[in-house]
Amino acid sequence: MGDVEAQVQSATKTNEKSRVNLFLRTIFHVVFWVWFVGVSSFGCVIWFTITDEQLQHPILKDLKILTPFFFTNWNLTFQTIFLGLSLVNDVLEWLDKQSSSLGTKIKYWRDVIFCGMVLPFTMFVSGMFWTVYAIDRELVFPKIYDSVVPWWFNHCVHTNIMVVLLVETLLQARRHPTNRRLEMILFWSVALSYAVVYYTIYFVTDRWLYQVFGVMNWWQVCLYQLFIWAITYVFYIIQFPINRLVHGAEPTIDNNEEKDPVDDKVHDNGRSLNPEENGKVAADGLPGDSWSLKFRSIKNNTENSRL
Repeated sequence: MGDVEAQVQSATKTNEKSRVNLFLRTIFHVVFWVWFVGVSSFGCVIWFTITDEQLQHPILKDLKILTPFFFTNWNLTFQTIFLGLSLVNDVLEWLDKQSSSLGTKIKYWRDVIFCGMVLPFTMFVSGMFWTVYAIDRELVFPKIYDSVVPWWFNHCVHTNIMVVLLVETLLQARRHPTNRRLEMILFWSVALSYAVVYYTIYFVTDRWLYQVFGVMNWWQVCLYQLFIWAITYVFYIIQFPINRLVHGAEPTIDNNEEKDPVDDKVHDNGRSLNPEENGKVAADGLPGDSWSLKFRSIKNNTENSRL
């Protein structure tokens, strides 16, 4: 009975922790998804309200024409898609439909997009932007932008995106890649596609989208591009050990628990019950099925984490 009570208490605590975690994740995903949709909408307002007088300035003219090609906007789109999938997954969990065909696919693509696209590219966008900004803002966000882009909008697309990574890492265990091959396909597809777009813009318009490239010669540009790919790939790799530091090692099942102490029968005060006879109840009122197996299944349905 002591073991059974311990199993019950453990399962209850696990379920309570899972519910609290789900509640926090839902609130977080709702707030940030709505926030990012609002930021994207306001960005469209900025784009449409740039006046003809402001367009006389060549930098602002480039800003209006080339807005869709800034990688910051690509990354914000990745985050918004991820948060939308996360919110749908949360709703399915509240409805206890997370194990359905739809729920499984939503969770799969949520995790693949986060690991393969959202985290590495967000780390790159925020880290590289503020590093270059600290050296010389004219190389990445010219002062003339302040006349059309509010300061808070700049932080929404270059600073708040890191909050998503931090909170998501704390609330969600992703100790290993969901599908490393697919994540690498997405990662390199985006990285190489953007390089093609970026350099095509330069060769067509004879101007760099980011002026930091304009102060380099071609061999420096090549080295810088290789550095960008390398550091972004490092961000992809290190996310998993960091997640394991936060959430602990992968939970393991004790093989000794897989089997009852007696191979074929459960003994109780000299009487024996066959555990294969489902539905039969022992003299003390306990069902013949193993309580440890029942509550282990409950625990395994939750995403184990220290948090």
